[in-house]
Amino acid sequence: MPPSTHTLTRPFHLLAHLLSRAARAAWYPIHGIWYFLRHPEFYPIFVGRLLPLSIISFLVYFILFTFTFIPQFLLLYIFQGRAGALINTTVLVLGEGLVLIQALFEGLFVDECRVDIFDATLINHGFVDLIAPQRVLFVDAPNSVKMLGKPTSRAEYSPFSWTQIFELVACLPLNLIPYIGTPAFIMITGSRVGKLSHYRWYKLRGIDKKTMKRDLHFKSWDYLWFGTVAMVLQLIPVLSFFFLLTTTSAAAMWAAKIEELSRVRVGRPVTAQDRVEQETDDPVYHDDPV
Repeated sequence: MPPSTHTLTRPFHLLAHLLSRAARAAWYPIHGIWYFLRHPEFYPIFVGRLLPLSIISFLVYFILFTFTFIPQFLLLYIFQGRAGALINTTVLVLGEGLVLIQALFEGLFVDECRVDIFDATLINHGFVDLIAPQRVLFVDAPNSVKMLGKPTSRAEYSPFSWTQIFELVACLPLNLIPYIGTPAFIMITGSRVGKLSHYRWYKLRGIDKKTMKRDLHFKSWDYLWFGTVAMVLQLIPVLSFFFLLTTTSAAAMWAAKIEELSRVRVGRPVTAQDRVEQETDDPVYHDDPV
């Protein structure tokens, strides 16, 4: 019996589905830049808190490129030639700078800013009820950032982990591999960046670790491409802290979209259309929103 048309076209539909998910997830960090720039209430967070750190990060990269770029370039030149050595050495030095900056500054000074951006973006999308149980809100404030008071519970955008730093260091030698090493480094580290981008949202929802782990596994393909683009942006010297904030806005926009879809579906049976949307978007949640 000859195979049906559906059986023959199924691999192509699957491929189109995966490409669509990858493109949508990869677009969020780019869209986050535009979103951030269109909301002036976010500017004081960057200028007041992170601009000084951006200057410090410039000095870190200046020292690294001055004293470490040429020795590493000469080493890679022996095995990869001029063009490959130039590209891979640049990414290698940028990665080394990222390790230093994350170890020295990000966990101590940046996470609070990212929490504020994430929460303010959710408020802009109408999810005040998610934020209210976790921090004081000034409802009469003129904008979402000024609404934010002190957290009433522990507030983290992503937990600082020395394991994460060590993994980043361990992946740096991938840049020594010609052609595929640098893309592999960016994608492997980007996968972790993507999965951590919704840590704050899961905590706001009160989702337990088991459910969080299942959802992260379900959306691992999407997080891979979100994190890969975010990682590329973070490797840009001087602007890395700015892109940390814009990527945070993007993660909150994505979370708001998932939240919106989940709330529409609460309280009614899952239809065939829901199953189609679930395949192309995100998991369907049937619990009551926090």
